[in-house]
Parts: sequence; C-alpha cells; structure tokens
Amino acid sequence: MASFARKLPALAVNSAFCGISKGALSFSQMRAFHSLRALRSTTSKLEPDSSLLKNSGQLKLSDRCVERLKRLGEGDDAHLRIVVEGGGCSGFQYKFEMDSKINEDDKVFEREGVKVVTDCDSLEFIKGSTIDFEDELIRSVFVVTDNPQTEQGCSCGASFSVKF
Repeated sequence: MASFARKLPALAVNSAFCGISKGALSFSQMRAFHSLRALRSTTSKLEPDSSLLKNSGQLKLSDRCVERLKRLGEGDDAHLRIVVEGGGCSGFQYKFEMDSKINEDDKVFEREGVKVVTDCDSLEFIKGSTIDFEDELIRSVFVVTDNPQTEQGCSCGASFSVKF
C-alpha cells in the first residue's frame, strides 16, 4: 500500500478517501489512486478461512494407519517417523521409518496410543494431510494422502511437487 501512496501527491494521499475531483490528478496518478483504493478495500475485508485454521499444522491418521501401527509397535516404544526429502521424479519424496527417538524439534501426532512423528521442516510439506496405510497385492505401505501442499505427484505416490 505504501508504494502506491508514494506515487500520489501529498494532497491526494491526505484526502484520498474524502473525495478528490478527477481533474486534480493526472491519468497515472488516478490509476495509482484507484489501485490504492482497491487495495485498501480488499485488504481490510480479508479474513482467514476458519476451516483452514482448524487443521493447519495437523496430520490426520486414518483407521488403517492406526491399526497397522498398533500391530507394528506391540510391546515396543516405536513410532512412525515421516521425513520429506528432496528427490524422486517430482522433486520431493516421503520417507517412512519406525523410530524410537523423539527429537526436541519434532511434532508428535497421537491417536489411540500410536504416534506419528515428523520434524518441523517436513511438517511444512505435509500439514493438513492424512497418513494412511495401503495393503495391496504388490505392496503394503504407509502413504500421505489429501496433501493440500502438493501440486502434483508421480503415479506411484512416492514423490510430489509443492505448490508455490
């Protein structure tokens, strides 16, 4: 907003919202004036979507994910760690591993006694996603689904590109 204000004469800035006659400003000043008005009117009305705030920074764990982690971690202190690394055919890839250590900067998501852990950097790439477990004829694997941070992914679902 300040960059538009610098283009206007001091008089126009001070009286911009009190009504200025069009003849007092040049064409480029009027364009800047209208841009300033439009910017001011739109920015004051922007409000965050409450549904996005409710799930921001969270991971959802599917029932299949929880059941599989219960079976894997019986009698053990292990949890599922998710890391996002550079690589794969789309730019980034998910890495899943069982781990027993929780670091200081980790975020822990827990449901029914099972834990999924990720570092803060990786969480930025997967927040709002669902962690699921797929048990197919050719493979059984943890997957990240419904990731609002991704633009596209590869056909196997192992790698993805990020929305900018």
